[in-house]
Amino acid sequence: MRSNRVSRSSFLAASLTALALTLVGLSGTAMANASHQRMKDCNGEAKEKALKGKERKDFMKGCLKAAKAEKADARKAQQQKMKDCNASAKEKALKGKERKDFMKECLKG
Repeated sequence: MRSNRVSRSSFLAASLTALALTLVGLSGTAMANASHQRMKDCNGEAKEKALKGKERKDFMKGCLKAAKAEKADARKAQQQKMKDCNASAKEKALKGKERKDFMKECLKG
């Protein structure tokens, strides 16, 4: 019985590691696409305003910095949501599948 628990926990650890690595790879691609889109949007705005030279450079710097700050704010909000959901799951003493299902729904909303 004990060896069964060990192999189960080893399998779970390996599965979680694989999932984490997959998510890191996907988030890197998403970040590259988001960065590319941000640059495209800022360039479009600068073109609409017919900015040239130093004005354009300063505008682009500010535009890209603002987009980066918005992303950081969104990340902080997501982290807070994760903390809140974790606290609620802990309060309810949820374990296993119930906890997983609760977290999935909590993080959606």
